[in-house]
Amino acid sequence: MKVKKFMAASMPDAMKQIRAELGKDAVILNSRVIYTGGVLGFFKKRNIEVMAAVDSSQELEQKPAVKPAAVPAPSDHTKGNAGEAQLSSLKTSDELIREISSLKQMMSSLASSHQASPVYPEAIRKVLLILDEQEIEKSVQDQVLQALLEKWYLCGANAKDSEIEAWLHDELIKQIEDIPFGGISFSKKYINVAGPTGVGKTTTLAKMAAECVIKHKKKAAFITADTYRIAAIDQLKTYASILNVPLEVCYTIEDFRHAADKLKEYDVVLIDTAGRNFRNKQYVDDLKNVIDFENEMETFLVLSLTAKQKDMEDIYNQFSIIDIDKLIFTKADETSTYGSMYNIIHKYKKGAAYITIGQDVPDDILMAGPEVIVKQLMGNKK
Repeated sequence: MKVKKFMAASMPDAMKQIRAELGKDAVILNSRVIYTGGVLGFFKKRNIEVMAAVDSSQELEQKPAVKPAAVPAPSDHTKGNAGEAQLSSLKTSDELIREISSLKQMMSSLASSHQASPVYPEAIRKVLLILDEQEIEKSVQDQVLQALLEKWYLCGANAKDSEIEAWLHDELIKQIEDIPFGGISFSKKYINVAGPTGVGKTTTLAKMAAECVIKHKKKAAFITADTYRIAAIDQLKTYASILNVPLEVCYTIEDFRHAADKLKEYDVVLIDTAGRNFRNKQYVDDLKNVIDFENEMETFLVLSLTAKQKDMEDIYNQFSIIDIDKLIFTKADETSTYGSMYNIIHKYKKGAAYITIGQDVPDDILMAGPEVIVKQLMGNKK
């Protein structure tokens, strides 16, 4: 297969170049609008970049020219006019029909993404299937696929599936590698875990406390503001007893300040907030009446991977009235689709601290990072 990139001012001009160099059987692999030149970002020239290919055997078959029917040799004074007429007659009606059909197909491929999808080579379509299955957003897909297509073109369209999957892995990491990730920084004393009801905040908090005590040898304590659920305080008391750390219960911001003063000798204080309907803005406002967010606070927002992405975005926006440092994604063991996690990180440029993969304390928790996120996303593909 012969693959070549063409650039022209318009699609018809690009088509002429493709037919002239690769023949009428050339296949369009990809096309995009690019801007070149200009001064200080202005007056840039709009061009169409088209990648086309033709099978080598078809290319060879197109080389011999078809001899036109014999015509009488023209005299000198009629040679110019006769030559033009002969060239015009070479284009048969069938050829014109094929050109028009090819142009229509090309224009269709340039339609907006919600109307038609670009035509990708088979090897790239396999990667697209992975991204679709994981529900990666279209804007991210376009960026990733364009990068893969350029690599595929540079290697002569001979890359193996495993190579393309490795490219996908690297490109997905590249998209989020500049976003801060990682767990508790220990730069602030108070660790607040917030989020809606049912996402597993209390269990996640216990896992984080176990990491502080067992791994980092920190002197830790609990404060709970979750006084709405009957069993919430008892659940945290159980974890506090196992880890041998104190627990303070707060109903008001005065209680919180009193508890903070009581626990001032501790290295880190982990705070469990009440889980209630995130659509009720009053709930988020109530947090400010119980917890002093201005006082050395590092806040993690907990999101469940079993939730719809739209709900996760609504939760993020609702809680954004408080400063969110990082995200925690729970219930990774209860789903096989992780695109929403990647999409949220990519969209809000907010890194993840942890991913929880079960209920066991302290084991079922992973420190998050670009490599861990993409590994979850691709499964056994890398």
